Amino acid sequence: MKVLVLTGPESTGKSWLAERLLRTFGGVLVGEYVRDYIEQRQRDTTFADIPAIARGQLVREDAARIQAPHLLILDTHLLSNMLWSHTLFGDCPAWLEDELLARDYHQHLLLSPENIEWHADGQRCQPDISERLDFFEACRSWLVQRDQPFVEIGGNWTERERHAIAHTRALLE
Repeated sequence: MKVLVLTGPESTGKSWLAERLLRTFGGVLVGEYVRDYIEQRQRDTTFADIPAIARGQLVREDAARIQAPHLLILDTHLLSNMLWSHTLFGDCPAWLEDELLARDYHQHLLLSPENIEWHADGQRCQPDISERLDFFEACRSWLVQRDQPFVEIGGNWTERERHAIAHTRALLE
């Protein structure tokens, strides 16, 4: 089983690309738990919600890992939970990073916020490109410092799809 993670700032095409990769290569796709969590509660997220959000994401990921597909596509993982916790609340439960580092991820596709427009969807909160670039840099920094495998994906929608498919194909070969 190969585990592929799409990561980066909001509104960069993670969910869209995850669906495209699933249609192209098959496998199992794990969506972003926090979206369902927010939808169910109909309120702003608080720091007290972070552990429940992280555990929900891990439950979904672990259930998919048990299926042992040839390709497991994660629309996100705990890195996003960690960075959002720091961004919104200035803190993060330490166990999130321990859980993240205890798992194997074969490739991260780090999506750049450049060259595409931000789209509001009722849950997104970083319309300013500088905020999304800061989040992108925080993702990249974490991946580099922890020696995690990743490639950057940028460009327009067509280029993003082409590069994501090429990198996923190489991962599977």
